[in-house]
Amino acid sequence: MPSTNLTFSNRSEHRAWLATQAALPAGFRVGTTRFDFTPREAPKPAKMTLTLLALDRPTADFAAVFTKNAFPGAPVVIGRRRLEEPTLGAIIINNKISNVCAPGGVEASERICAETSRLLGLSAGHVLPSSTGVIGWGLPVDTMIAALPQAVSALAGPSVLPAAEGIVTTDLYPKVRRAAVGAGSIVGIAKGAGMIEPNLATMLVYLLTDVAVPRAELRAMLRRTIDDSFNSISVDSDTSTSDTVALVSSGRVPIGDLGEFERALQTVCRDLAEDIVRNGEGVRHVIRVSVQNAASPSLARALGKAIVNAPLFKCAVAGNDPNVGRLVQAIGKQVGAHGADTDLSRLRARMGGVEIFSGGVFQLNPAKETALVAHLRGAELYTSAPPKDGVFSAAIDFPPHERCVEIEVDVGNGTAAATVLGGDLTHEYVSENADYRS
Repeated sequence: MPSTNLTFSNRSEHRAWLATQAALPAGFRVGTTRFDFTPREAPKPAKMTLTLLALDRPTADFAAVFTKNAFPGAPVVIGRRRLEEPTLGAIIINNKISNVCAPGGVEASERICAETSRLLGLSAGHVLPSSTGVIGWGLPVDTMIAALPQAVSALAGPSVLPAAEGIVTTDLYPKVRRAAVGAGSIVGIAKGAGMIEPNLATMLVYLLTDVAVPRAELRAMLRRTIDDSFNSISVDSDTSTSDTVALVSSGRVPIGDLGEFERALQTVCRDLAEDIVRNGEGVRHVIRVSVQNAASPSLARALGKAIVNAPLFKCAVAGNDPNVGRLVQAIGKQVGAHGADTDLSRLRARMGGVEIFSGGVFQLNPAKETALVAHLRGAELYTSAPPKDGVFSAAIDFPPHERCVEIEVDVGNGTAAATVLGGDLTHEYVSENADYRS
């Protein structure tokens, strides 16, 4: 659950709030540049943004977690090598093309890193690349290298917001979260709208801090934090080939309480994870599933994922239809396929605080149906606009609220718990992904 409960009446209010979150920690600068290019694989005009996150001086204190997809992008392959480097000085990010399984993809990313390093006075191994966008296309390396000096010359320190805006693809709005830690801070940005079920969307997350947390502790904290944040969300059950979460410390502020830092990191990551779902492609309802009293943490998370990934239930939520039979079948499907010995005799389920299932039977009546419809409508982010020329489009470019469709499942056979976030399945999602490359 987010650390705040924000509401916005328009885009300007949301952007003003983002600006209050966006002050960069000491020791970082960001710069972006945007340019036209023509993809080789689909020769028609396109635009790409390069985003550069640079430290004032290289740091030994950095961490990263990457996708578990067996066909990772070239930047992920390189990123895993970078974890062995003694220091990191910058991150270079491009949108539009993800550089996944493209011929010469690793060499292309390394060329861009080398030129970025030259312009910043670093060695090539001290730049981390990231790419997001269409899978299978190759990067326009020469055009990107020609544009890099503009990104370097744009480097500035006041705000991370230009970077948050630069990394988006189908996102409707940028995502920024921050937390104070003593005299320092953690600031995180993220992009991700579709192909989101991290297994560590296309998800890229960059967490910047000026608190001097040593390398080993920083990496251990990030691994622990991932499970209850980015590994507990799903928009469409697909695992991106490019998922990356990077955490970098400039070391400018002495560390006080490591526990305080980790709690702040958890807050930033959980808030960003929910932001990613709320801004998922076509998402009009965020679904939050809290599973309690399960036999194991893995069972609790699996049940939550089964519910938020059930296509028929997601469609019902999109239509404000409390078809809870689809919810219960998703639980039964998961247990039947992966835990047939699980005792479900004490399972209880609620939606919006209303009990819908217990004792092996549904607990429904007309008054409950009315209450469930009201709960779904209250969590709706926007009402679907009529299609234009047969195409659906999102009606808003800001998050009006942080309410969710709240589902509670008490398994009754253990003590483990998990919270999983997902989205509904709408016409807008299908339209977005039917036309993604065209």
